[in-house]
Order: sequence, then C-alpha cells, then structure tokens
Amino acid sequence: QVQLVESGGGLVQPGGSLRLSCAASGSVFVIYTMAWYRQAPGKQRELVAAITSLGTTNYTDSVKDRFTISRDNAANTVYLQMNRLKPEDTAVYYCNVENRRGYFWGQGTQVTVSS
Repeated sequence: QVQLVESGGGLVQPGGSLRLSCAASGSVFVIYTMAWYRQAPGKQRELVAAITSLGTTNYTDSVKDRFTISRDNAANTVYLQMNRLKPEDTAVYYCNVENRRGYFWGQGTQVTVSS
C-alpha cells in the first residue's frame, strides 16, 4: 500500500497564494503519474493538474497560468503552487499517484478562497 500525506491547505484571500504538498510513503516502488484533483461542494471531482515521471505536465483550463505542478522524485513528493487564487478555486484538493500496483488517493486538504 501507498500512504499519501497532504499539507498546505487553508484559508486565503482572493488573489493570494498557497502551496500544497503531498508525500508518498510505504510500498511506493516507482511512481508514474502524480496528480492533484479537487472537489467543490455539490460538484464532481475534477483533475486540476498532473505530472508524469518525465516531467510532462497538463492542467485544466481554469488554472492554466495560475497553478504550477512539480515533483521531487527522490522524496516521492508532488507540489501544487497556486497563485492568483479565486473564490471558485475553493474545494477539497486530493493528491493521486499511480504506480505498478494501481492508483492511490490522499485524504484531501481544504482550500478556501474568501475575503
């Protein structure tokens, strides 16, 4: 099993920044894709950003040019730098990683953007 521990969520004013972290431990093996999803109240969970083991990234359109995903392979950690946050970014953010055993989810961290 893979354990994922997320951190960095919180309350921030519109236009502010947060940095999320997600560290993987346990039977990690080689991690393929690492990703961040989010789920707002009453909405389906959606992919925010993903990064492959080679560093290729993709983002949902609503966060392009504001969010940056990165990873530290030696530390089995993925980050999400979120800038120019908007109220519509408010959601629970979940880390997701893929290895040869399958996909694993973190428990989520709340991000609230409000004045």
